[in-house]
Amino acid sequence: MTTEVAVLGAGMHPWGKWGRGFVEYGVAAARAALADAGIAWRDVGSIVGADTVRGGYPGYVAGATFAKALGWQGARVASVYAACASGAQAIGTARTQILAGMADVVLVVGADAAPKGFFRPAGGDRPDDPDWLRFRVLGATNPAYFGLYARRRMAVHGDTLDDFAQVKVKNAAAGALNPNARYRKPVAVEEVAASAVVADPLRLLDICATSDGAAALVLSSMDFARRHGAADPVRIRAVSTVTPTYPTTVLDLPDIATDSAAVVAPADGTFRASIARAAYEEAGIGPEDISLAEVYDLSTALELQWYEDLGLCGEGEGAKLLRDGVTASGGRVPVNTSGGLASFGEAVPAQAIAQVCEVTWQLRGTAGARQIEGARVGVTANQGLFGHGSSVVAVR
Repeated sequence: MTTEVAVLGAGMHPWGKWGRGFVEYGVAAARAALADAGIAWRDVGSIVGADTVRGGYPGYVAGATFAKALGWQGARVASVYAACASGAQAIGTARTQILAGMADVVLVVGADAAPKGFFRPAGGDRPDDPDWLRFRVLGATNPAYFGLYARRRMAVHGDTLDDFAQVKVKNAAAGALNPNARYRKPVAVEEVAASAVVADPLRLLDICATSDGAAALVLSSMDFARRHGAADPVRIRAVSTVTPTYPTTVLDLPDIATDSAAVVAPADGTFRASIARAAYEEAGIGPEDISLAEVYDLSTALELQWYEDLGLCGEGEGAKLLRDGVTASGGRVPVNTSGGLASFGEAVPAQAIAQVCEVTWQLRGTAGARQIEGARVGVTANQGLFGHGSSVVAVR
C-alpha cells in the first residue's frame, strides 16, 4: 500500500506587514493553490487549517474559519495547533485522511497576522507553560534565547560572527529572487556586522522578523492525481511529527556540562536530529539523497545547527559546510532556496506549509530564478513548542 500523497497545488500570499486579517491572507493562498491544482473549491473533500492563537476565536478554529470564508460546501474540517510546527502537523493530518480513504482531495491552509516586535505568549498568565515562564521569570525573549544558542556554538564549535553573517548573505540572495518574500534585497557581510546588537552576539540582521503571510497546499490521493491528469506529480513521502525520546529530552541542546568545552552529545543526538531521522526512515532515504532543504532559520546560528541535525555534515561542521559553498545555490545541497525566514519573517502557522510550497516548485522545475537544477528530493525541517517535531520529505 502506498504511503505517498500527491501535491497538486501550492499557493501563497506574499509575506509582509499588510495590516489586514489572517483570514484574508489564507483565502488568497488557498485560491492560489486551488488554481494551481486546477481544482474547484466545491470538489475539495476536506480542509485542514493550521491555527493562529493570535487570531482570537477564528484563529483557534482555523479550518472552519477558512471553510466559511471560501463558502460552506460540506467539506470535512480539522484545525491543528503546534506553534511553529502547525503547518507540518496540518499536512500530516491531511495526509492521514487521504491514506485512510476519508477524502480524495484535502486543502491545507496556514495564515497569520503577526504583531510587531517580539512574540509573547497569548492568553494571559500560564505558569504551567515553559514558554510563559521563560518570558516572565527569565525575561528571555526569543532573540535572547537565540543569542545564548549562538554563544554556545561559538564556544563549542568555534563558529564566528562572520559565519553567522554569511548565512544571512546566502539567504538574502535567494530571497531577492522570490516574489513572495518580504525582504527582497541582497545583503553584504558588512551590513550584518553594522546592524544593531539585539542579543549578543546576534545582530538585527541575524534574527528573523515577524510577518503577515499565508501558504496553502492541495493534496490528493495518487489515484485521484492520475485521474486528474497529473501523471508525475510531486509526492509527499514522509511527514515526521515525532516527540523527544527519553533520555534525550532537552528540546534544543545536547546535555550541557558546567564547562562548555566538555559538552558531550547523547549517542542518538539532539531532538532535532531525531525529527530528521524519523522522516528519512519513513521515506526510505538518507541525507545523501537530498537535493535541497528548507530549514527553520529563526537565527543565522540555528541554520548551521540544522545542517548537522539533517545529517548533511558531522557535528560541529555546519560552518565549514557553509564556507565551502555546499548549502548555497549551485552547491551540493542548497538550503533555504526560498530565502528562509531571514527573507520572509515568521507567519507561524504558515511557515512549515510555505517550506513545502518551495520544495514543490523546486521539484517541479518552476522556481524561476531560484531554480536548483535536477532537484528530485527535498526535505523541510522545523520544530514547535512542547516537543512538536516537524519534517516533510517530498520527491519527484
